[in-house]
Amino acid sequence: MANPTESQKIVKASKISGTDSLANAARLAGKKGPPVHLWNPEFCGDLDMRIARDGTWFYLGTPIGRKPLVKLFSSIIRKDGDDYFLVTPVEKVGITVDDAPFVAVDFDVAGEGEAQVITFTTQVDDVAEAGPDRPLRVERDAKTGEPSPYILIRANLEALIDRKSFYRLVELAVHHEVDGQSWFGIWSSGVFFRIIPTDELD
Repeated sequence: MANPTESQKIVKASKISGTDSLANAARLAGKKGPPVHLWNPEFCGDLDMRIARDGTWFYLGTPIGRKPLVKLFSSIIRKDGDDYFLVTPVEKVGITVDDAPFVAVDFDVAGEGEAQVITFTTQVDDVAEAGPDRPLRVERDAKTGEPSPYILIRANLEALIDRKSFYRLVELAVHHEVDGQSWFGIWSSGVFFRIIPTDELD
């Protein structure tokens, strides 16, 4: 028998057994999103589900091909400590997240200077306006110096800003003094978010 094609390998919603209650709970929550922070069900074990660094969701090692299903699952993610879970009123299952549970794949800019507002969109269509309640931060790899930028989406769940979007952000960056030190960074909603000290720029 011929090997299955890539499209045949993609998991369909009807093929994911054991996750129906999770999806149904997310559907019933409506557009505003479920209050996962208020739910405290018993831990039911780990589910073989993983979110890769590029935002792709996997179940049993196979990509989940239906975006509506991924969006449903993404609406019931919760982070407790360093661990990630999918949570409903009656069950809580652990999942693996390689980096951040979301990826910011685009952003819009309104205004200029300190009045500038940057609004990010994730791979599952969540929207977050960078500002006091949705901070932007940049981590740098200790060995390579490679930056990893993040934007808070909700609660303590962040999105990794993808490379193309980060390059666009850098084009908007300006120099600004913070606590006596000059920084290269971004303004959004009246907040200056630091990217790198000016004296470390090439």
